[in-house]
Amino acid sequence: MRKHIKYIIAVAALLCSLSSVAQPIRRWGVTAGGNYNEIHFKQSDIFASDRMFGGSVGLTGEMMIPGVGFGIDASILYTLRQGRLHLGDKTAWSSQGIENQAARLHYIDVPLNLKFRYSRLGGVESTIMPFVYAGPTFSFLAGHNKVGDALNYTRVSVLLHAGVGVELFNKVQLSGGYSFSIGQNLGTKLLDDNVAKHRTWFVQATYFFK
Repeated sequence: MRKHIKYIIAVAALLCSLSSVAQPIRRWGVTAGGNYNEIHFKQSDIFASDRMFGGSVGLTGEMMIPGVGFGIDASILYTLRQGRLHLGDKTAWSSQGIENQAARLHYIDVPLNLKFRYSRLGGVESTIMPFVYAGPTFSFLAGHNKVGDALNYTRVSVLLHAGVGVELFNKVQLSGGYSFSIGQNLGTKLLDDNVAKHRTWFVQATYFFK
């Protein structure tokens, strides 16, 4: 966790230095999106795990440095990530009455992004402006469905993500990207070392109020 704290401090220091160059532009908006998630187990050959769709919704704040193109944003999102686990195909679990079913995990996510927007487009940027972003997501497990008594869950986890997008009419941002866990998110109780991580493709839309 220390290295993630160092990352946040480094981003904050960068923004402080940029803020001395120009007055930052701050704004707030609402974000909604979808994801296509895999619960990827370390011993993935023991039973199959299918990708499933989920989603997210919440609030986003952004601070950009005009004329530089760099800035940050942060969000607080409710996120559903899920995957279908074929535990019932194996006697070790089917003998306990555990069937093939979806594991649904509900999170409160706090993604932090270092963002770069390319705005030198000769006036076109007021209509469409591309950007890229990357950063960590701090993910807090808020709840989950019951998959028999087969799984253990990690309450706090960290993911890394990166994405690209466009801003339309200085109001709406559309983006897509990929995220992956850097620690375990859940694991099977029968096999202590068979832990799983999220691997997620996602799309998002954010509407800013100003």
